[in-house]
Amino acid sequence: MADSSVNDTVNDLKTTTTQVGNELAKTVESEADTLSGKTTDAKQAIKDGASKYSAQAADKARTFAEDGKARASGALEQIAQLLTDAAGQVDEKLGSQYGGYARNAADSVSGFADQVKAKDIDELFDDARELVRKSPAIAVGAAAAIGFVVARLVQSGVDANPKG
Repeated sequence: MADSSVNDTVNDLKTTTTQVGNELAKTVESEADTLSGKTTDAKQAIKDGASKYSAQAADKARTFAEDGKARASGALEQIAQLLTDAAGQVDEKLGSQYGGYARNAADSVSGFADQVKAKDIDELFDDARELVRKSPAIAVGAAAAIGFVVARLVQSGVDANPKG
């Protein structure tokens, strides 16, 4: 009888262990589903946030590009006006032939300024990409020259500000 009581106890333990294991497996599976849902929600929140910030950054960049375009075209118009004004002095000092060169340069710069004003930012970027594809050496040279000019302008601005 003692053996049968031990067998019954072992069988009860096996049954209880199986039931506990099944309940534990269900609980773990439920928690895994919950975590999976939370992970999916977190991934979606990150994607939504990234899209939002990406759109804001693109808007800011477009605004800065529009401002830069307006400033560049204004500066080009000023350069054209300076060349036109200088053409009269060149006529007096060097002759009308050289003054004509200055007027042609002024007309070219003015025409370029008009082209810049007429195009939207996307067209300007497409033109720049095309230039880099067709003539990478010219693009690198132009970038270096522009960088040099900007560095000189910044340096002269820093030198002009008194310290203290």
